[in-house]
Amino acid sequence: MTMKRALLPLVVLCGIALPIAFAASTDATTTLSDVHICCGSCVKGVATAIKPVTGVAATADQAKGTIELSAPDKATLQKGVDALTAAGYFGKSSNKDIKVDAATGAKDGKVKTLEIDGVHLCCGSCVTAVKDVLSKVDGVKSDTVKAKATSFTVEGDFEPKAIFDGLQKAGLTGKAKQ
Repeated sequence: MTMKRALLPLVVLCGIALPIAFAASTDATTTLSDVHICCGSCVKGVATAIKPVTGVAATADQAKGTIELSAPDKATLQKGVDALTAAGYFGKSSNKDIKVDAATGAKDGKVKTLEIDGVHLCCGSCVTAVKDVLSKVDGVKSDTVKAKATSFTVEGDFEPKAIFDGLQKAGLTGKAKQ
């Protein structure tokens, strides 16, 4: 009888703990693929981007160009993905419930000048990737892209959407400055 009484609090505690453990074991997860992660600074940038989002864990794999994220629920996971996108990272989500926001604020029609904010530009390789995209957009004549910049300007006679489409294919993103 004493044995049963001694076990009772453990059973009750386990009954309370099991749902918590079960919730933790069914974390929401996604892998973002085709992300531009060229160096250790890009990897650090991923950690910096998600740090303000409580409950999100991320592992960036430079060699694979992936970021694996997990969180206790889908809403928190989505916030983590949104934070990465706001920091200039872009990729494809392996989780159909988690969306990577492709909105850039780019307007239809040609423009002569466009200022772009929020593209991840931590190093020379990031700059090279962006310049490669710009070189393939009809009508782009010049740019002010440089490492560690928070924004840059593109000039010529071009379609802004073509720039953002190219950036996103390259695993980067940003916003048209208004």
